[in-house]
Amino acid sequence: MNEIDFIPKTYSKQLKEGSVTWQSPSNIALIKYWGKYGEQLPKNPSISFTLNNCKTVTELKYSKKEIASETFDFDVYFEGEISEDFKPKIETFFKRIEKYLPFLKYYQFEIHTKNTFPHSSGIASSASGMSALALCLVDLESLLLENDVTLSEVEGSLFNKNIQIKKASFLARLGSGSACRSIEGDLVVWGEHTKIKGSTNLLGIKYPYKVHNNFKNYQDTILLVDKGEKQVSSTVGHNLMHDHPFSEERFKQASDNLSKLISVLETGNLSSFIKIVESEALTLHAMMMCSMPYFILMKPNTLEIINKIWSYREETKSKVCFTLDAGANVHVLYPENEKETVLEFIKNDLVAFCQNGQYICDQIGFGAKQLTMDN
Repeated sequence: MNEIDFIPKTYSKQLKEGSVTWQSPSNIALIKYWGKYGEQLPKNPSISFTLNNCKTVTELKYSKKEIASETFDFDVYFEGEISEDFKPKIETFFKRIEKYLPFLKYYQFEIHTKNTFPHSSGIASSASGMSALALCLVDLESLLLENDVTLSEVEGSLFNKNIQIKKASFLARLGSGSACRSIEGDLVVWGEHTKIKGSTNLLGIKYPYKVHNNFKNYQDTILLVDKGEKQVSSTVGHNLMHDHPFSEERFKQASDNLSKLISVLETGNLSSFIKIVESEALTLHAMMMCSMPYFILMKPNTLEIINKIWSYREETKSKVCFTLDAGANVHVLYPENEKETVLEFIKNDLVAFCQNGQYICDQIGFGAKQLTMDN
């Protein structure tokens, strides 16, 4: 499959107005993607857990214009209030995807979006937000094709559902790289890897191999250390990998770690899982600290939490571990059978290091699920 497969033929329908609504989850990478090339393509493969409760819900309202405009015509509402802050990123997104969705300039849009988690909380809202919007757009496109069959309907569609799911992931990637890992699946791989059948740089795929029961309903408690805006955007951070002195070794390390993780996921070896996941998190931040310009996104309380987790694990032989995104907040990962004891540890020992004592409990769940459809 390549880019040309996602360019549609002539649309056979015209719709005056309507709306589609989708929800899409955030995700947390176990093997980190850091560094890209071309049009949002990854320099190394990654794999992520899809969260169950931390989602973005997006309603896309559309109305047909008499003639296509020269520019994209849309307004964005975040949690009921018009938001100008989101428009530049969506404008860039529309420019990237126009050749794959050529109807965009023929419609006026209202994008109404909200999160089930606090905005700027360190949870990947760009992943859930862009994937939810991509799902809405692909669903709208399905209505413009020969049959009035939407993405959620399995049978009777001339536009195969599997292709639609792939297209949604493909488009989401062009809005935010990690968004392609939020479309479906509890474990999603993005990026070519020789040992993972079907893996590609163009979109995320469901992890195709056996996963041990140890990882079913895996828990993720997100500790909100710092809810402020990051001092360096992810886009800038990715670009700094172009001339990074250790970039090629890092890309190789990520691929090697994913190879190791395949065996770990099959056997359920939690000790090995911890080593890989924590090493990946620390390596991500190490690459930031030795780029040029260099920067540090961890905060003192991030390090306090990490050290507390290490001490607790040593004392109790727990299988709790941590991972980090490109920020200060900490994702505490642990198996379901330790839920009660680890949550007690978090409340007693870790919440004190969170901003305003805030944390969010989640678990690994399945990908995007449709909420409502109004056509």
